Amino acid sequence: MIETIIKTLDPDRPEASAIQAAAKVILDGGLVAFPTETVYGLGADAMNERAVRRIFEAKGRPADNPVIVHVSSREMLARVVVEITPAARRLISTFWPGPLTLVLERRPELAGSVSAGLSTVAVRMPANTIALELIKAADTPIAAPSANASGRPSPTKAEHVAEDLSGQIEMLLDAGPTQIGIESTVLDLTSDPPAILRPGWITREMISGVIGSLSAAEGEALAHSPGTRYQHYNPKARVILVERDARRSAIDVVRDFKSEMKVGFIGYSQLEPDLKEVEYISIEDDAEKYARAIYAALRSLDEKKAAIIVVEGIADAGGGDAVMDRLRRAATTIISA
Repeated sequence: MIETIIKTLDPDRPEASAIQAAAKVILDGGLVAFPTETVYGLGADAMNERAVRRIFEAKGRPADNPVIVHVSSREMLARVVVEITPAARRLISTFWPGPLTLVLERRPELAGSVSAGLSTVAVRMPANTIALELIKAADTPIAAPSANASGRPSPTKAEHVAEDLSGQIEMLLDAGPTQIGIESTVLDLTSDPPAILRPGWITREMISGVIGSLSAAEGEALAHSPGTRYQHYNPKARVILVERDARRSAIDVVRDFKSEMKVGFIGYSQLEPDLKEVEYISIEDDAEKYARAIYAALRSLDEKKAAIIVVEGIADAGGGDAVMDRLRRAATTIISA
């Protein structure tokens, strides 16, 4: 077991000595969990193969699942990729720093494990002061998947990281809850036309408005992105997702199980009086609010020992597709039209 040092930081004005201490851990081959605008990441020096392998060990992550490399500047990006293509330049000018990950041809100096044996690398520049200051202080690209045990709901609070990884990592930088709450969009720029491998807060319409038409990724192409090949975002409880256009209401589904076991409900519909014993987490029917709250809600209902969690789906529009992508992956059962 490793003693995990937890440092609490102001998200806008982080203490310089704490950032320097975290950077030293990274450069010494250690692991640091840190906030980004999406979820907390588990960071290691992306140029150090042994350090990157420790990420996989700590998370229990399959070795064929690539991780995202985080950079703090275009100059650092040039140390990671073979070429910053014209399309990449336009997207970077528009969306970086921000929740858009670009898949490009990788340089050989990178640790091989970040790419899971592929010739490409997924890379982004986070829109978070602590993340950027850490990368700058270490002066090295930082490989960082979400800072949770593999398959579990992603961490949007430092407490989630501690639940899963305390004793396995050297340091945790706690800056409160993340702003967006779901992982970045992943866009493959090595395909023609480019393809979205994982939906996120940067939507298809936003991207096509900058670089034109996009293709639909499927099959082996999805292997270039983290978070697409294995079941992810799972609480311990069984998750039943009721799609927005389902003929049965989520409340009816809750009622089906309430007499048999402890049931949790996440949604925007109000529970009726006969369902007062159900553990209820209310989220407004809004993609932004769902994104920010959904992982914490799933973890909370796990803590309350719910055996089944019924989740009320939202519309795919306006970023809702990214939220629904995560919920469909988490669900044991999906009820649709």
